Amino acid sequence: MTKKIILFLAVFASTHIFAQSKIKIDGVAVVVGENIVLDSDVTKYAEELKQKSEGKVNMSDCEMLEEIMLIKLLAHHAVVDSVVVSDAEIESNVERNIGYFTQQLGSIEKVVDLYGFDDEDDLRKELSKIEKESALVRGEKENTLKDVEVTPEEVRVYFKSLEASENLPEFGTEIEMAQIVMHAKPSEDEVQETLDKLKEIRQDIVNGSSIRMKAILYSEDPAVTNNGGFYSITRESGFVKEFKEVAFSLDEGEVSEPFKTDFGFHIIKLEKIKGQQRDVRHILMQPKVSQDKLDKVKEKISQIRDSILAEELSFELAVKKYSEDKDTRQNKGIIINPQTNDSRFELTRMDPSFYGRVSNLALKDVSEPFYEETREGEKMYKIILMKDKVEGHKADFVKDYVKIQQLTLQKKQEDVINKWYAKHVLDTYVKINENNQKCAFKYNWSKS
Repeated sequence: MTKKIILFLAVFASTHIFAQSKIKIDGVAVVVGENIVLDSDVTKYAEELKQKSEGKVNMSDCEMLEEIMLIKLLAHHAVVDSVVVSDAEIESNVERNIGYFTQQLGSIEKVVDLYGFDDEDDLRKELSKIEKESALVRGEKENTLKDVEVTPEEVRVYFKSLEASENLPEFGTEIEMAQIVMHAKPSEDEVQETLDKLKEIRQDIVNGSSIRMKAILYSEDPAVTNNGGFYSITRESGFVKEFKEVAFSLDEGEVSEPFKTDFGFHIIKLEKIKGQQRDVRHILMQPKVSQDKLDKVKEKISQIRDSILAEELSFELAVKKYSEDKDTRQNKGIIINPQTNDSRFELTRMDPSFYGRVSNLALKDVSEPFYEETREGEKMYKIILMKDKVEGHKADFVKDYVKIQQLTLQKKQEDVINKWYAKHVLDTYVKINENNQKCAFKYNWSKS
């Protein structure tokens, strides 16, 4: 598999959309409407499937080909149905993806070279084609499914059908947690010490020292060992606003004064301006927090825990009085699952480090204080309350109604889209390569 294919898989693994790459074409497998499926697309799909399922899902070449054909069918009818695709959104997504890969590799030239494109223009055209097709497919699916709803009776009937066929799903153990967070913040002296050090480093660079060497010696950016503090960025790149504002305010060769972001304090040197792109090197330093400060925060949160266990203080009141986490303090400390936007977590799907802290807590238990440090360098101690815990069980109609409702909706949507496929396969031009006509497809592509 070529490096270019790997790029497509890395960016678009969730969409199943494949653009025609510059590799040697080994034949047209199928034409669906005005869309072409290449034999090489099946190879790409197979590699994606292997990566996503970790080798646990096996599909034949014919099954994979049909999956790709269905995507092309959706894209074709999106054009027929005049699905609106925003050029601005496509351009923004392309810039975001280019920014991501540039950040990973260090420069746009390295991205172009590593993934086998002729030049940056070639890369942008390929990414734009993929983004546009992806948007068309999403739009057509959304239009097809927008009016699909389920009634309580449909939910009940679907549950009964699963029950009768002994196919009721098993739901894993689910928990609801609340937390109290106390930060260990650097003192004014510790912040000033960091700023003074950055100013000293800046002056050395202005006087001719290598910012690359200074970054390797002093920067706390985790990527510094690989890139020497170097990044190519655009205004759409995934850097924080303050960083981009400073980078785009500098002249070539200029070194910024120290400035603050959520990650700490930085200095930037603008090495080169390339149109809308800036090549920069930066140094990141985070103020140190003394061990004495960390020990005091741990002692304080331990005392709070003791008061809660002695029933001298409720957990909710302790959250209100002491917790310093802005996201949970106004919500009684309840932690929201970012994947589902509700307060439930499936225990076995949690981050492994967090799982180790809460998996053995019983209902209403409060964890021992534990230390955490964010990617931005914030240092803190936490305690966790096991607010609710529902052990793994077979689906129950009353307790799990919301989940069963969602399963019912998914099944109905699947039925609707399958009927859409069956109907539009018959009224769409399809030409199948002779080598693939032996495939026993699910849908009647050959119109026989």
